Amino acid sequence: MADGGRSYVDHDDRFGGGHFMKKRKGRGPFRVKMYSEGPESRSKFQGRGGYAPNPRSRLDDEDGDIPMSEAHDSGRSRFNPYSRGGRKKDDRQARDRINAHGNSSRDMSHHPRNEPREDKSWFKVTIPHGKKYDKGWLIGLLQSACTLPFTPVGYFCDHSRAHFYVEDSAVAKALRQISRTFTDRENFKVTILTRPCPPPEMPKNLADEEILHLKNCMQKRYDGAQQALNMRSIRLDPDLIENKVDIILNRKNCMTAMLQIIEENVPELLSLDLSNNKLYKLDHLTDIHLKAPNLKLINLSDNLLRSEKDLDKIKGLKLEMLWLDGNPLCKFFKDQNLYISAMRERFPKLLQLDGHDLPPPITFDVETPTTLPPCKGSYLATDDIKALILRFLQQYYACYDGDDRQGLLNVYHDEACCSLSIPGPIGQNPSRSSLGDYFNSSRNIKRLRDPALRYKLLKHKRLSVVSFLNELPRTQHDLNSFVVDVTAQTPTLLSFVVNGVFKVEGQSNDPVRAFSRVFIAVPGPDGGLLLVNDEQFIRNASTEEIRKAFATPAPTPSSSPVPVLAPAPQEIVQAFSVFSGMNAEWAQKCLQDNGWDFDQAANIFLKLKVRKLEELGCRTVRMLSGIREVVPLYKLLE
Repeated sequence: MADGGRSYVDHDDRFGGGHFMKKRKGRGPFRVKMYSEGPESRSKFQGRGGYAPNPRSRLDDEDGDIPMSEAHDSGRSRFNPYSRGGRKKDDRQARDRINAHGNSSRDMSHHPRNEPREDKSWFKVTIPHGKKYDKGWLIGLLQSACTLPFTPVGYFCDHSRAHFYVEDSAVAKALRQISRTFTDRENFKVTILTRPCPPPEMPKNLADEEILHLKNCMQKRYDGAQQALNMRSIRLDPDLIENKVDIILNRKNCMTAMLQIIEENVPELLSLDLSNNKLYKLDHLTDIHLKAPNLKLINLSDNLLRSEKDLDKIKGLKLEMLWLDGNPLCKFFKDQNLYISAMRERFPKLLQLDGHDLPPPITFDVETPTTLPPCKGSYLATDDIKALILRFLQQYYACYDGDDRQGLLNVYHDEACCSLSIPGPIGQNPSRSSLGDYFNSSRNIKRLRDPALRYKLLKHKRLSVVSFLNELPRTQHDLNSFVVDVTAQTPTLLSFVVNGVFKVEGQSNDPVRAFSRVFIAVPGPDGGLLLVNDEQFIRNASTEEIRKAFATPAPTPSSSPVPVLAPAPQEIVQAFSVFSGMNAEWAQKCLQDNGWDFDQAANIFLKLKVRKLEELGCRTVRMLSGIREVVPLYKLLE
């Protein structure tokens, strides 16, 4: 049928096809399939985007009834020009229908999605802030702490992090378990992060033929008279290009091959030109001072070095001339003097920088030691001071580690001050801090800005000090770990510092802490020490300190919680006994009550009545009514 040149198809109105298709809104659940959307048509057209064939094509097909059971099956999706992924959705629906009717033309059991996935065996291990550690020290520490042996693969540094790879999930798990369980030399905990990754792309070594071409190229560029090697723009060398050898010095294998050729053929090299090679890092030049120990000149101009820290990789060289112009790092120095100072800091013997003469450096021929000297023991000045301090510490910590610290009242001066501090930022959650028991008492003035709180946390007066110490957790100090240094001594003052470790009792696993305590003492009334200042700093013990803590039994302290009093100066007691007429026992008690001040004790004694003294059990005292002043102590002792 035709009308005005347009054709109409039977049942178009019924099926929503033909010219009136866009006017139909019957796309609800009772929309039925068109005859042309049978399995054969779907398999032919659905894979191309899900659009139905032209309605005219149905004229060539046999007409047939449409089963009502298929009324709810939507054979094609509604065309939406603004939608995404229409084809994928139609393909998925077609595939589901094929699977449901068993008309699949392939065995889906062999589809890759149904195959078991292999476990990832490669893991990338990251050490935050690991760049500051020596590679050998860090890897050795991890291998000794890890419960499983492993070999790191592809160690490298990125920004401040250090990375390497391991090929075992069990090793990666073991490394995660030891994260933050040990500390570095600065007492910071070492964090270990792991994540699965594809196998690392390890750069292959250059082929023997490529190394031979590189060697011939370097031979042509070497000046034997000047002992200089020109490697400028090495990648663009015509001989290398002709032999199809691509040398990129940013690659480790290329730089390693160049250094190996230098070591084997020209170890006496004095000058090396690496300019215009697009170098953006110098990580692969760290061994150059071993390959060419006599190198005095290096040209790194016209490269892509962005940080002066990149030069730390080659600071083992004793350079006298250096070229860096044309690198981005030169723009970061606003002052030429700062630029020169930064270079001189790494190369103290530098005479020329970017072709400009520098003033002669002030250097010493003494080689800087590569290792720190061993830690020395205690410094106690003299044997008398040593005996006095050691006796004091043994008695002090016998009371401090006891059940009752009230006995420390006899150790502190009436005007004594005491404070305690711990590391860590202010505002940290105490429950998350391993030093949470000391958190609220910390007077770390580098972190604490509130003057009122600073004053509040400073304990003043003897009773306040001892009360504060009595509230701290119970401890057990390792006396064998103590290192004592006398910092100042006069006849009336003694200052010394005590460093050591202790265990906190009453907590799980009895954690080990380290402390540094500064004592300032004056002579006490008993001939011992009287503390006027006590400043204590508590931190987490390092791995080495924990290993050595309580390794040997400490000496048995005195059983008495109160420090044993030293013998009283008998000369003063005897002189006051003669002056007052009291026996030695009461004369000593009177002097003790007046801080061993003879003149003050005598004045108070003269003001008391004889009857009052007799009630206290004193002997009869000869009083001279004409006495107006006390005889000075030095005259009585003559």
